[in-house]
Amino acid sequence: MLTPDASERALRDYFRQHRIAELRELFQLLGTRSRMSVFRRLKAVGYRSSFNHAGRYYTLADVPQFDRWGLWFHADAGFSRAGTLKDTVVALVDSSAAGMTPNELLALLRLPVANTLSNTLHSVRREARIACHGLDGEQLYISADAQRAKTQRMQRRQALEGAPSAPVAVSEEMVIAILVEALQGAEGWMS
Repeated sequence: MLTPDASERALRDYFRQHRIAELRELFQLLGTRSRMSVFRRLKAVGYRSSFNHAGRYYTLADVPQFDRWGLWFHADAGFSRAGTLKDTVVALVDSSAAGMTPNELLALLRLPVANTLSNTLHSVRREARIACHGLDGEQLYISADAQRAKTQRMQRRQALEGAPSAPVAVSEEMVIAILVEALQGAEGWMS
């Protein structure tokens, strides 16, 4: 096992070049098979784990350049300023002007399996960290704070009615994810 100083240098050099790593790569880099030792070294320099892929990917805390939603992706590994998938979903719903639908969340989070999001939404809702409101046949996830939720529902209704309202911001990532999904659907249809 590398010394603490050598570990820090090795980790910083590795992440500067590769951006993310899996645990097996960190075992090799640090010369150990002890999970506890790897996490001790990561904790000393500050790290984040991915909110998707069951937290399988790691990066140093200063590597991600988060977008306005607090998300950063490297390949298909997603990292969030909020931390875990549950915390990320709560942060996204709370910060949205008009609440968020499952499809909007899927597009933002780039989750390959909708069931993962469904389970997460069910869990954070059961924990009363967010609320759910049916609106025009669609589930709308809103803040657990009653006043914030009221504002979000009003914003969503205005957007649905086409009435003038503050625009619902859509990130470039969301637009790209929706376009990719549409193209993949079109490819399957044309086959």
